[in-house]
Amino acid sequence: MTYHTSSHSKYSLKCHLIFCVKYRKKLLTYLGEDIKQILFDISLNSDFSIDVMEIDKDHIHILIDFKPTVSILAIVNRLKSFSTKKIWSLHNNYLKKSFWEEYTFWSDGYFACSTGDASTDTIRQYISEQG
Repeated sequence: MTYHTSSHSKYSLKCHLIFCVKYRKKLLTYLGEDIKQILFDISLNSDFSIDVMEIDKDHIHILIDFKPTVSILAIVNRLKSFSTKKIWSLHNNYLKKSFWEEYTFWSDGYFACSTGDASTDTIRQYISEQG
């Protein structure tokens, strides 16, 4: 297990996130690799890192490492809002066919779960087998 240090604290915080495409549209079949790269790029300039992620047709699983000073909600908001803007800039015409005038990509909710009782390897394997 890898521990991170911050001043006098040691921590190893991991969270399994799931985001669904709005209306469960199966857009990740076509846009999935772009979304994964966008989310990874966002994490490079953030207080969290992406351990592993994998897509299915209409949702994505992400395992993140994060600092105890950052809330899961802040991470989710950053990932979803920045990725929506970027995916629209890359695929505006394609997305207009699915959402018409609505500038959206992700559904409003999300799933978040600490890796707690499950080993990180078990969750990593589960995520890598998605799709």
